[in-house]
Order: sequence, then C-alpha cells, then structure tokens
Amino acid sequence: MTLGSHRRRNLLTGAWVLVSPHRMARPWLGESTPPAAAPALAHDPACTLCAGVTRASGIANPAYDGVYVFDNDFPALSPGDAPGSDDLFETAPANGVCRVICYGPDHGRHLARMPHADIEAVVACWATETRALFARPGIAAVTIFENRGAMMGASNPHPHGQIWATDWVPDELAKECAAQRAHADCTGRPLLLDVLARERAEGARLVVEGAHFTALVPFWATWPFETLILPHRAVARLDALDAAERADLADVLRRLVARYDALFAAPFPYSFGFHQAPAGAAEGFVLHAHVYPPLLRSASVRKHMVGFEMLGEPQRDLTPEAAAARLRDLPEA
Repeated sequence: MTLGSHRRRNLLTGAWVLVSPHRMARPWLGESTPPAAAPALAHDPACTLCAGVTRASGIANPAYDGVYVFDNDFPALSPGDAPGSDDLFETAPANGVCRVICYGPDHGRHLARMPHADIEAVVACWATETRALFARPGIAAVTIFENRGAMMGASNPHPHGQIWATDWVPDELAKECAAQRAHADCTGRPLLLDVLARERAEGARLVVEGAHFTALVPFWATWPFETLILPHRAVARLDALDAAERADLADVLRRLVARYDALFAAPFPYSFGFHQAPAGAAEGFVLHAHVYPPLLRSASVRKHMVGFEMLGEPQRDLTPEAAAARLRDLPEA
C-alpha cells in the first residue's frame, strides 16, 4: 500500500495534523544551522549555573554536588496589576512561581550521559517540587520543562530545567484535561492508558519500553521525532510515583535522550516537559511527558512551522511510524 497524504487527529487537544509522506523525497535548499557542540568543561567559571559562580542577580550559587533548585532571577511571572479589561480586549492576572533546577554540577553531562542514580535524583526533585508548589495557596498547575540547545532558545548550556507554578491552568493543559475527562466520562477508562494499550498492541510507534513507563511516537505527532512518555498505570502527578516508578522513569529518559543524540551523532535539541493534573482536576487525568525536537533531516536541518502550518494546521513529512522505527534502531549509549 502506498501511503498518501492524510490527516490525523490529536486525541489530547482535538487538533489535526496533515501527514505528507511523499514530501520526504524533495530536495532541501533551505536553512542549514551548524549543530552546537556539547560542552566540554565539567565546570565553567563563566557559566552562571555552575557551582560557586555568582549569577547576574548578584547571588552566588553554593558549591552544590547534586541537584540544585532556586527561584528564577528573571521570572516570567511577577507581581503587579493586569492592564484594564473590557468586552473586546480581555485581560487576566498571571501570578505564580518560576524555579530553576540544575541537574548536577557537571557542566558538560546531560541526561544521556548522567549516571542512573543522578537522573533518579532529578526525578525525585521533580516530585518534591511538585508537592511543595501545589501546597502553596492559589497554585492551579505545575509545569516542569527543559529547553535543550540554543536552537530551542536555551540561554545557558548547563544541564538544567525549569518549573513554572501558575495560578491558572495553561491553555494546552486545559485542552488535555477536557479531552481526558470526556473520555473517562464516556468509557470509564483513562484516555492515555487506552492509547498506551493500543500502541503496545500495534508496536509500530514504540521507541523505549520500561517496566513502568513507555516512550513512543504518538499517532498524531506534529514534530518529526516527537515522543510521548506514558506511565503504565493511572497516576496523575509526579509526586504520586513510587520508588520503582521513579527509577524506571529515569532509565527511560536516559535511553530515549541517548537515542536522540545518536540519531544525527550530535547533541539533539528539544523542548521536553510534563503535564500533571491541575488542582482539583485529577479525574481521568494521567501524567505524561511530551518531547518536541525540531530536527528533521540532519543535525543542521530543522523543521519550521510556517506558511500553511501557521495559517491552516500543522503538517509533517516523515510519518510517525517511520520516525519511531529510526529511533528504535539506534543505540542507547
């Protein structure tokens, strides 16, 4: 069967993506960006996230030897009044907390190269921060994410991520909550566990399988090598994971990122993050992580969302099944 152009619906958001597999054969004369080299230094005195270095705010980092978390010196959320709102132009306050999480003191060791115990410590920190931030008055959602690489806007190459705790439920999370709740109301089952069961039965889009977590290319993937990380049971937040699940999540993350780095033999840029159940909205919700990498053909050619994708809907050339097969065939070291 020759697969032609077709659309696939995202079960989590209701959005559609156009799949055009025949376009992979077209020549490429667009932008080519040299890949960034992995940091070679274990400690960079010019890096404001390294241990013992003074940040731009004048605050000195301690001589930390594990995970280090602090309030962002330049947070996206700051106290103050919103502009006036009316029937046509509506505004709303936006308050919350922005935190930075350094994965460890080694400036040049990313998730794919970190020892399992160190990644497990990062996962444990995510869980601790989740619980502490949801305990604060008014917090509605906690989003944990990482932007890796200058191509994805990372302002510092030191291995780190961010945590934004907001007093509202962000749009993407709100859409996913509605979809998961509607499926649970209709079927009595969690949407993402139904998705996982289908994916494991078919196998074509699986990438990494662990004892408690699976990484796969979703049927509706928009980015070329996008993946979705799912737990094997209905758990709503990171702080509800048990010790075995945290250990397995750390292992699946390392194995997945190692495959990304092996794909084009270069540090693979991406935006990665967890969607967790908002306050008071855990019904039918299953914790999951999205990984959105921009690279398409090589370490220097990225996917751009332009033209029809900005005016109509997202479009991809490489099928999710082909992307998963390429990732599955790569080494984990």
